[in-house]
Amino acid sequence: MLVFLVAAIFIGGEAPGAGKLFPPPWDKIVHFMTYGAIGFFAGMAFPTRPLKFILLMVVMLGAADEIHQIFIEGREPGFDDLFADFLGGLCALPFVYQFRKWIYRM
Repeated sequence: MLVFLVAAIFIGGEAPGAGKLFPPPWDKIVHFMTYGAIGFFAGMAFPTRPLKFILLMVVMLGAADEIHQIFIEGREPGFDDLFADFLGGLCALPFVYQFRKWIYRM
């Protein structure tokens, strides 16, 4: 699922009209939910990595997505999108912690 989400962001984001799928402010909610899911699945895929590392990975993916958008016609990168990505990843961490505790008995 993690690979699918990342591929959808980078491959699907190049589709014509992809930047207009969700008008503001709904696009921030989509960023929040998508990167929250990425944070959750990354945290579960890498159970030995600290939660700070998972959050850093989410933010780096978000930054890579925003940089990627610079080169795509019709897309506009923004720090507001990156902040929504960060918040989504941050809010996923308590769920990652609880699921790790429950599944892996850490």
